[in-house]
Amino acid sequence: MTHLAVIGAGITGVTTAHALNARGYRVTVLDRNRYAAMETSFANGGQLSACNAEVWNKVSTVIQGLRWMTRRDAPLLMNPTPSWHKLSWMAEFVREIAHYRENTLETVRLAIRARETLFAMAREEGIDFDLKTRGILHFYRDEAAFRKAHGVNALLTQGGLDRYAVTPEEIRAIEPTLSGSYFGGFFTPSDATGDIHKFTRGLAAACARKGVRFVQDAAVEAILPEEGGHVVRWRPAGRGEAAPQAERFDAVVICAGTASREFAAMLGDRVNVYPVKGYSITVNLHSPRAQAAAPQVSILDEATKIVTSRLGDDRFRVAGTAEFNGFNRDIRHDRIQPLVDWTREQFPGIDTDRVVAWSGLRPMLPSMLPKVGRGRRPGVFYNTGHGHLGWTLSGATAGLVAEAVGAELAPEAAGVRLAA
Repeated sequence: MTHLAVIGAGITGVTTAHALNARGYRVTVLDRNRYAAMETSFANGGQLSACNAEVWNKVSTVIQGLRWMTRRDAPLLMNPTPSWHKLSWMAEFVREIAHYRENTLETVRLAIRARETLFAMAREEGIDFDLKTRGILHFYRDEAAFRKAHGVNALLTQGGLDRYAVTPEEIRAIEPTLSGSYFGGFFTPSDATGDIHKFTRGLAAACARKGVRFVQDAAVEAILPEEGGHVVRWRPAGRGEAAPQAERFDAVVICAGTASREFAAMLGDRVNVYPVKGYSITVNLHSPRAQAAAPQVSILDEATKIVTSRLGDDRFRVAGTAEFNGFNRDIRHDRIQPLVDWTREQFPGIDTDRVVAWSGLRPMLPSMLPKVGRGRRPGVFYNTGHGHLGWTLSGATAGLVAEAVGAELAPEAAGVRLAA
């Protein structure tokens, strides 16, 4: 039976393992952490948001980013210290402005397709991940922003998304707990929210029950081409003195988030993923009053680029910001405080005395589209670079990379289930 290595046990790695296992392949997942979903898939905004599929490649994004460089609490913050990686990424980002429309359409179509696939996975495997299918409400504070958003909405609806404008009165009816002042908004009833960590851990457990092997605490050091396959060499994470281990695989799939660029270089490919840091807070709703004051509908505030998700009865996730600061994982107070202040402003009845802060590095490609499919060498595949839409797109991209594997490898290599 064909043996595949999946590098990375975040949302894209685990969904890829599930898709490959369903096609009859023998799958081993290697990850440098002790458990699945411990990095960018740990505490993101929680949205399955086709409504957030617009790519960032616009002149206005560049201009706004330059204006915000002096604001430490800005929604988008650029560390001005130059590096070749950052500069090359920025140059490619600017070149992709010409493809803004087609890339946005492709993203929204992928997101719609992915949503149903993820729901089907959860039903099949019995995963409880605090799913709420109450839609996402996107609001605007002034007329100029709202009018500008009509063009974006037209593009999203062209891609097949059911999304429509709502008045301030309708915003209040959709989510009565909101207390701010808004000019208007857009509502996407088909979007959803949930806990990505619970989903990924649940899906990993289901994969393990079905025969997928997980090698955790495995810091992959090299992927070496060999006749008819590749040798993956790793060392137990945090144990530099331990002897390295190695195993041969018929093919490898890189799902390693921000580390994908390094692995791609080993394999002769250029995958220019840049780590774009995002922050979140999880507000523990420890009283009935706080629980009643927190929204049930997911929110997206255009002015601050903040998103929210209600996770069960007793947790409220607030996330946002994009920080271009290399592989820095520090949780900065001046980036967390705006999330706390926003929560108090919009939902004054929520107690913010029990807030857990987190940061994660989004693996983002300049085009804002993920790298999915074959590499240059036979037996090398990628499912990485999903940026801020990793969970939203993962159901679709896992299926696409599994199709690419099947197209390259002999169909009979996948075993009985594929033939059936």
